Amino acid sequence: MHRAPAAMVTSTAVDPNIEIKTPRDPNTLANYHNYVTKHTSVDFEIDFEKKRLAGRVVLRLESATDEKVDVVLDSSFLDISSVKVDGQDAKFKVGGRIEPYGAPLTITPPSAVTKGKTIEIEIAVATTDKCTALQWLTPAQTSNKKHPYMFSQCQAIHARSVFPCQDTPDVKSTFSFALRSPLPVLASGLPTGATDYHPPKKDGQSGTLKYTFEQPVAITSYLFAVASGDLASASVGPRSTVWSGPEELLDCQSELEGEIEPFMNAIEAIVRPTYQWTQYNVLILPPSFPYGGMENPVWTYATPLIISGDKQNVDVIAHELSHSWSGNLVSAASWEHFWLNEGWTTYLERRIQGAIHGEEHRHFSAIIGWKALEGSVEQYGADHPYTKLIVDLKGQDPDDAFSSIPYEKGFHALYAFERLLGKEMWDSFIPHYFDTFKFKSVDSYDFKSCLIDFFAKDEEANKKLSDFDWDKLFYTPGLPPKPDFDQTMVKSCYELADKWEYLISANSSDHFKPHSSDIKGWVANQSVVFLEKVQGFAEKFTPEQIHLLGHTYGYTETQNIEVLSRYLSAGLMAKAPETYQPSADLVGRIGRMKFVRPMYRLLEKADRELAIKTFEQNKDFYHPICRQMVEKDLFGEEKK
Repeated sequence: MHRAPAAMVTSTAVDPNIEIKTPRDPNTLANYHNYVTKHTSVDFEIDFEKKRLAGRVVLRLESATDEKVDVVLDSSFLDISSVKVDGQDAKFKVGGRIEPYGAPLTITPPSAVTKGKTIEIEIAVATTDKCTALQWLTPAQTSNKKHPYMFSQCQAIHARSVFPCQDTPDVKSTFSFALRSPLPVLASGLPTGATDYHPPKKDGQSGTLKYTFEQPVAITSYLFAVASGDLASASVGPRSTVWSGPEELLDCQSELEGEIEPFMNAIEAIVRPTYQWTQYNVLILPPSFPYGGMENPVWTYATPLIISGDKQNVDVIAHELSHSWSGNLVSAASWEHFWLNEGWTTYLERRIQGAIHGEEHRHFSAIIGWKALEGSVEQYGADHPYTKLIVDLKGQDPDDAFSSIPYEKGFHALYAFERLLGKEMWDSFIPHYFDTFKFKSVDSYDFKSCLIDFFAKDEEANKKLSDFDWDKLFYTPGLPPKPDFDQTMVKSCYELADKWEYLISANSSDHFKPHSSDIKGWVANQSVVFLEKVQGFAEKFTPEQIHLLGHTYGYTETQNIEVLSRYLSAGLMAKAPETYQPSADLVGRIGRMKFVRPMYRLLEKADRELAIKTFEQNKDFYHPICRQMVEKDLFGEEKK
């Protein structure tokens, strides 16, 4: 056993058959220490005309106390019309909003519920136009301009704006989905049918089907996912399919075919247990999707930016696939310990890269990640509390703490243990960790005790872990110690960057004349590393030199967003006017926050009028989460 700091509380076993969780998530209003959700059933109609989900949700809750206690659930901007407990009408009250957590829904059971017993709460509910989890696209915003589209994004605390729930990663439940729509539907479960046709209600409308799904593996509320639109599918592996709009399907299939199964085989050789979710499918979303990917079980949601035509960005799938173990199977108990999701996933993603492409590729990815980590630490400030591995989010919005830090600083925490213990010994722990905590939610102190206990009988490893400074790992802000990475793949990138730095400082081409052959044989990410190095002195470029850089190496024409965004960012840093409008055009056609937020910040410094004009023109295109974050970047709190 281990003792958490006074501010933290861990799970407490009070009965051999019941585990009662005391609150360790500060970002929920639900009293999940009194009741724990065991199963969630949703029955919604997807109404494109009114842009809402409407229907009912049934929560099966297990009591953790003999006292007569109200049930308190998370809700946010919901229209709740009735509540029943075990079939009887029940008193309920929606409290005042507590920003940023929404409004508590308090339900009074008709009678006391003894410890260990279950109740079923049925809630009639509809989403509203203030829902932060759903994005509704008009036909004009889709690729074929024919049909509307809807998709959800519930991470971190947005499931509560779809249905009342215990919206905390410290609670997991199985799910049943019944979703009626005029268009095909996907949800984060295994499909069980599309039945019960209803004819159209009005002339010009389409009839609807009820699509059903079951998720037998207990998942957190933020993994609730639904999408509906003009969708088609194709096989890309023995247990994988890709879904997208019909017009993009062949390109998506070509990009992903044969790529996923090697990823799955590589990670299953490292981690135990084997893949638990039966199928691994990818939904390529419209360009307004705010993330690179979202690890919704069974269907990973992915940005269309991975379909670059050169298979150079499919490693996004390696990351989301790794979440099938870290994040989905073993989940961080609160957003304060988010690194347990993303750090482990980034580590496993890079192990996949090493297994498939070679160890130098794993180190190359880590070097790119280090640059992203430096950027996030610089953005926050080296002493900012959000740059710690464990963050304090009491009273805070978890979205505000979202950055590359839990990904990359989390990776470095795990990579440090690999180097401390040796790869072979560390690899013996990895399957033990995931096997021990499968289907559970854990915090950093659970990870610590699991690691120490596993090596307790190994004298050498035990000594190393006993001497390890855990407080420094968990609570020190800023950058961690930088390892010595293998430089095989970055050497030529750095050398070329050095030539450019000399060229612009000497303002002479006597010793270096740029030529397209300079990057011959490079993979796209080598251009990424080169351009990130260039960004370190980009302010010294003249507009003419930025033009030379882009046109010599084809960066102005590339379809690879990772490369194009770095080039345009360098141009914005150099205040090169020819990159202003292309930058505005880019953020006007993509919604992935990894690119949109930093480019808006740079564009605002170069041409604030253009940045604001671009945002105002495109704000309805962005997902609500992205729109809110960019507003904070551009306007501070004035447009919150």
